[in-house]
Amino acid sequence: MLECGMLTRDRKALQRCSAVLCKQMVVDEVLIQSLQADDILTESMAESVMAEPTSQKRSFRLLLLLPKRGPKAFSSFCSALRDTEQKHLCDLLTQSAPTDLSEAHRESPVKTSYPHPTQEVIPAKRLRSLDSMEVSLDTDSPILTPVYPCSHEFYLSHLDQSYKMNSTPRGLALVISNVAFDPLAAPELDLRKGGEVDDEVLRKVFTELDYMVTVQRNLTAQDMRVCIESFSRRPEHRTVDSCVLCLLSHGVEGAVYGTDGQLLQLDWVFESFDNAHCPLLQNKPKMFFIQACRGEDMDCGVEQIDGPSRTCSPSCEQLDAGREGQSDANLRQRDDLGRPRIKLPQRSDMICGFASLKGQNICTAAMRNTKRGSWFVQDLNTVLRLRAKDSHLADMLVQVNSRIKEREGHAPGTAHHRCKEMSEFTSSLCKDLYFFPKHESHF
Repeated sequence: MLECGMLTRDRKALQRCSAVLCKQMVVDEVLIQSLQADDILTESMAESVMAEPTSQKRSFRLLLLLPKRGPKAFSSFCSALRDTEQKHLCDLLTQSAPTDLSEAHRESPVKTSYPHPTQEVIPAKRLRSLDSMEVSLDTDSPILTPVYPCSHEFYLSHLDQSYKMNSTPRGLALVISNVAFDPLAAPELDLRKGGEVDDEVLRKVFTELDYMVTVQRNLTAQDMRVCIESFSRRPEHRTVDSCVLCLLSHGVEGAVYGTDGQLLQLDWVFESFDNAHCPLLQNKPKMFFIQACRGEDMDCGVEQIDGPSRTCSPSCEQLDAGREGQSDANLRQRDDLGRPRIKLPQRSDMICGFASLKGQNICTAAMRNTKRGSWFVQDLNTVLRLRAKDSHLADMLVQVNSRIKEREGHAPGTAHHRCKEMSEFTSSLCKDLYFFPKHESHF
């Protein structure tokens, strides 16, 4: 059992550096999981930190917890900072601490009245080991908190307003990840370092959400087309409740690149799953997640000032489809007995999360860590793991937007330093989309 109190010298070092830590520290799942692996934070503590909406609030909550977590908390925290590429903050803390070792040896841990639970209500997470970390031994790689389960009470209270989501598996998922591009056919497309981390993170989180996941890597545009077409026609869609498609590559507005430098149009992708081309998924939610560039402009950010926010242009409401004048005879369909059939829109029940806004370029080294992957996939993974138990997908993508908004590139001396990113999503969902993770509908 750990002592409750942190050494006085270490606690004072945290206090002296707290303002800088709150402002500069990045508290992400890797840092939190490192502290969990050392038994410094419990599962409930980790969840409470990561549930905070902004980076500063996550830092503040973590700094409140650490002094209560025993004499080893300070050294584990410093180690976690080094592992997450924040060595400058570790150096700040250690240089701030007293150097008189005799004083440190004389100190005994400070006892406090704060409770220190020794047993978890939530099943304990797997510690870092050769078995639990699978093929990754790099301490900077993602260490993933299990997806939190949905309660039976929550399921019953939200069942009527949401899409049916109780099949086993919940659906099929396809992840296409292009990392290495043909240097002869596409010399302008760089290696997407960290892309392999993204597809593994997505494979794990959707597997835990009870999807049957297939990962395909480094496909040409034609191979992507064949793969997606085959996936959309799989007969298993008939018996499951949803489907997921993730595309990770370089891209432009409205398209993503194959490894041969040819473009696959996203409109064709969406069309492949619409109500006409994929009848087995009619009235079922179809989820798309696109990690790719949508242009060549860097978002350098702007300084925030007080005052009302700028309103959007009135022209944004002048986008009519304009297909008028067709007769009812051309629009009406009837069954074999002459009765009008219920009609569906050509495209519905879809939601798509984009890593960047239209016209923004996010494919930069500052925004795709070579060890932890892209910002968008990192934050999508975190939100799904922490909030799928009690949030629907549209709300979770708003939370992803909030996390992305708080991020800032760190690459001193380059054009990418302090660059920003903003994700967005579009939706034609007609109900709330809950995953109801780990809930069995028949008891």
